Amino acid sequence: MAIPLRGDFDAVRLRVAARRTKDAAQARRLLSLAAVYDGATRTEAARIGGVTLQIVRDWVLKFNSAGPDGLIDRKAPGQPSRLTEAHRAALVAVLESGPMPAVHGVVRWRLVDLCGWLWEEHKVSIAKQTLSRELRALGFRKLSARPRHHAQADGAVDLFKTPSPPLWTRSRARRASSPPA
Repeated sequence: MAIPLRGDFDAVRLRVAARRTKDAAQARRLLSLAAVYDGATRTEAARIGGVTLQIVRDWVLKFNSAGPDGLIDRKAPGQPSRLTEAHRAALVAVLESGPMPAVHGVVRWRLVDLCGWLWEEHKVSIAKQTLSRELRALGFRKLSARPRHHAQADGAVDLFKTPSPPLWTRSRARRASSPPA
């Protein structure tokens, strides 16, 4: 037994909606259902839409629940993220504090190191590409500072820096330029 279509629409209203829409797939679905309102069989509606009977049944269910807007293609939701907000907060904290070579065994974070840290701390398995996408969403980029020795004094580097002389210096002797003849 076929599932009946909504009673508040008819073939004319569906054809008008199909004419107004910019979505070709929605228009094709609306025209198939308009044929059903006109008395065509579901098999003929499937032939009009270029699909199977099961797909027409799915269109009828979507149309009955949400009207013409239910026949618009929507983006699939996809798999939910493996990282929760607590994981993201812990990841931001460990990135901001930087690695401790004695504890973490690295002098700068790499994606593979962060994947290992997430597994050790939170038992969350995540791919490097996915972690890269998550870090980018958190505002981090693939830039890394030069590693600094953990026992380096704060002002030690400044003592060894000497200012470089400027590239261009003014000549001591001033030459008078004569205008060309």
